[in-house]
Amino acid sequence: MASSESTISLVITHKTNQYSLSLSPSETFANLQAHLYELTSVPPSLQKLLYKGKKTPATSDYTVEEAGLKDGTKVMLLGSTMQDVDGLKATEAEKKRKDDIMKQRAARGPTKVRTTASPSSASANYRFHKLEPLRHLPSPDSALDILKRLSNDPAIAHVMRTHQFSIGLLTELAPHEYPHLLGLNQNAGAIIKLRLRTDVYDGFRNYKEVRRVLCHELTHCVWGDHDDNFKTLNSQLNREVAEYERSVAQGTHTLGGFDETYEPELEATAQGIIGGSYVLGGGTAAPAAPESREERRRLILQATAARLRQEEQMIEDMCGSAGRQAETQHPQ
Repeated sequence: MASSESTISLVITHKTNQYSLSLSPSETFANLQAHLYELTSVPPSLQKLLYKGKKTPATSDYTVEEAGLKDGTKVMLLGSTMQDVDGLKATEAEKKRKDDIMKQRAARGPTKVRTTASPSSASANYRFHKLEPLRHLPSPDSALDILKRLSNDPAIAHVMRTHQFSIGLLTELAPHEYPHLLGLNQNAGAIIKLRLRTDVYDGFRNYKEVRRVLCHELTHCVWGDHDDNFKTLNSQLNREVAEYERSVAQGTHTLGGFDETYEPELEATAQGIIGGSYVLGGGTAAPAAPESREERRRLILQATAARLRQEEQMIEDMCGSAGRQAETQHPQ
């Protein structure tokens, strides 16, 4: 065949890229696919070619000429690279992991607080596997004591077991190295770093404030963005810490120094204020003195909710890591 003695030129388009390919009309279609794999990284098994005059010969070793390709033919290549496929599989796997977590959490139902039970061997993995202060900073042993206190905190241990959090390393942030951060979560819990020290290294930050940041960072093991999913889980972790400590204290601790016993149903009301229509600074006139016990309790709840909302909003406003998958940073 005369045409088999010359070469034909094809114009290949894949996504936004265009390639020129010259080959003999007698080359097999399989060789053409091999050339396309070299050019585009799309494996032959995933290649689909669209062009005018396309033919499908009966034999498996047909030539490009027998397939209807001619000199100057424009070919559109459809297909994904293995990197694209792997990325899609990873995205689907991550979505499935999160869906499974939410299904398991829904199946477990309300949190049951047990104050006397010890962790089972099956849940022993849900902990901080390594604690490490920054030895080049002042008083590293004191910093280690705080990390140990966080790791051994019964309420935090309860949250870790309940949500199956396993953290590789819990360590600290140096204020001079990360002046705008209070917390950092790397690789969805491989490492969590917390600001333990004051800005001028003259002491250590309030323990409960550090623990609240830790709950924020633990939430980022599941959710990256500060969206509604994140806020719901973050509120749940803080609520579970409070519920656990309340169970230990047998429901008799007080709020804000007032001689009012804290009642569990009031917390649900407070959560409604935080997530609902309560507005900080919404009024200009000073409130009248409460005339009843219920009114006084309502004002206590509003003050507590406002404080918690301010603290969490400060964390989010100063957070530079929302949306990152591998690393989450939480300046507060």
